[in-house]
Amino acid sequence: MFLTDFGIPATVRTLNAGGAVLKKCGLVAPDLSSKKLEYLAKKRTGLSNFGDWAFQRPLEKLIKAYEQEANLTMLGRITVHELIVNILINLLLLEEKRRYQPSTETEPITSPVFIIGLPRTGTTLLHGLMGQDTKVRVPQTWEVMFPANCSGSAEESSKTQDRTRNRLNWANRLAPGFKRIHSIAPELPQECIVITAHVFLSTQFHTACNVPSYQDWFEQEPQELAYEFHYRLLQHLQIGRTPQHWVLKAPGHLFALDALLKRYPDARIIQTHRNPLQVMPSMASHATVLRRALSNQVNPKEVAHDWAMRWNLALEKFLEVRDRSPSDQFLDVHYDDIEREPLETIYRIYDFLGWKIEDRTSQAMKTFLASNPKNKHGVHRYSLGQYGLNPIKERKRFLAYCKRFSISTTEK
Repeated sequence: MFLTDFGIPATVRTLNAGGAVLKKCGLVAPDLSSKKLEYLAKKRTGLSNFGDWAFQRPLEKLIKAYEQEANLTMLGRITVHELIVNILINLLLLEEKRRYQPSTETEPITSPVFIIGLPRTGTTLLHGLMGQDTKVRVPQTWEVMFPANCSGSAEESSKTQDRTRNRLNWANRLAPGFKRIHSIAPELPQECIVITAHVFLSTQFHTACNVPSYQDWFEQEPQELAYEFHYRLLQHLQIGRTPQHWVLKAPGHLFALDALLKRYPDARIIQTHRNPLQVMPSMASHATVLRRALSNQVNPKEVAHDWAMRWNLALEKFLEVRDRSPSDQFLDVHYDDIEREPLETIYRIYDFLGWKIEDRTSQAMKTFLASNPKNKHGVHRYSLGQYGLNPIKERKRFLAYCKRFSISTTEK
């Protein structure tokens, strides 16, 4: 399925056209001021304590970028408005929950495993496979979207999963091509960028909308706040349950390995690798599909060039920190091995971690693979030329990285 097939759905065009008409008639679009958004979150919950999270500055940076750079449609503006309000609601509910569960503060998170690599390098498949192990704990999508509800009764959990499914169905209607690129469901593992988005420090925002000034600031900002919140959310998800091995993942961790290791000094890192000439157009397609759901002004070639530059710099920064860290804290895994021999790759990871893989776990992983074949929701095709990326320039850009990890840069 090529980029031209990922057109804006008719329902989205209709809603945006209607929004434009209403705007001309004088209807004020949703207010994105931080004070108004905080007020709405407080009003909807009846709560007022966001906790000691210094999210105001990141939020202001993000809102300014939305207003000045994102070219949001009316529907895009409504979506962003609700996204921020829902994040603030989660903060309020989590602080209220913690007030009644003070022991959460001392819940230990030990030796978590992080799967990190460039986007589209097999991190999602590894995360899903490891999540089949009953001794492994992965944050599921419904838990991250509604974290205050995750420790309730079975009935409450079921209702929350249904609520999550409804929200995801709406997202699929906005960007129907997205599921061909990245599967998402209430019970599937979720990326850490959705966790750190709760303090408005995440690559999620520039991926979904064009907010370059925010992303520029984010890349220079120390990420301690993001990982302090990340740790606290894991404590919340773990309280009252038998401790398990946490396995987490996000390409976005490439931007902040120093802050990650400061918060989790005993973390183990699985770094995934793939030919960047295949990664960059796939990543560009991913971001383009998301942005077209919220803006009428999306240039796929600009998206590709912008993210190719950013991911290369993030990778260089990550490797600088890695080189200062204990080498036995890291394991390298290649995408081709994940694709060709996923279970053998998992066995290698388990050997690195010193974990035993039981027969029932192997069978569960085989079942997961059978239930989630590649291209389950359709073929995702892409090419460098489609996004205006020059193979010679991209090989040069990622030359040092590819040499270090013996990565072929043949364009397929």
